[in-house]
Amino acid sequence: MEIDYENGQILLVNKPLTWTSFDVVKKVRNILRIKKIGHAGTLDPLAEGLLILCTGKFTKKIEEIQAQEKEYTGHFTLGQTTPSFDLETEVDQTRDIGNLTKEQIQAAAQSFEGIIEQTPPLYSAVKINGERAYTLARRGDSAEIKAKQIEIKAFEITGVELPLVSFRVVCSKGTYIRSLARDFGEKLDCGAHLSKLVRTRIGPYELSHALTVDDIFQLRKKQLEDESHS
Repeated sequence: MEIDYENGQILLVNKPLTWTSFDVVKKVRNILRIKKIGHAGTLDPLAEGLLILCTGKFTKKIEEIQAQEKEYTGHFTLGQTTPSFDLETEVDQTRDIGNLTKEQIQAAAQSFEGIIEQTPPLYSAVKINGERAYTLARRGDSAEIKAKQIEIKAFEITGVELPLVSFRVVCSKGTYIRSLARDFGEKLDCGAHLSKLVRTRIGPYELSHALTVDDIFQLRKKQLEDESHS
């Protein structure tokens, strides 16, 4: 079956760990030999999971897809903080978690459900005076980032093996799970950082239906072979 990427396709990709979202776009653009392609919602390099790519005329759907709710799973590490709120930077503070109970952890998670104010991390793609916040952060500069309203539709603790806490979060567009890790740690008065993140869903699109970059390469290879034989 011929796939018309130029006319428009939505591709569900399982983004590998350490790749930037742009790395995926660039690689798939080269595989498909297509100029018009973009992604609907950035994933940090240290996050894995669902990245949606739109090609051709379907790039017009990017904003619509980005606006849909997201679902994530992952781990918070309690008792340790980092400047980036994840593993991009080294641990800068360690605190005791010996007295924490599962009940306290569950209650803290429930307190974040609903519409809340959240401040994005300095290590993020938020623009400050035309410059990405992460550029300022990596240069050692500081800046004030304004809090914004987001919605945490579900915050479920799926496992506790201290210092690791496993979670599932369903949230609105614009939610930073790294910021949630920071705020969760502050709520428990012990600090925390995000140590694993997987995006499992965007709206109706699920990670279970996503292709790897190699899958896309193999599909394209087969398509070109079929065309050469026809």
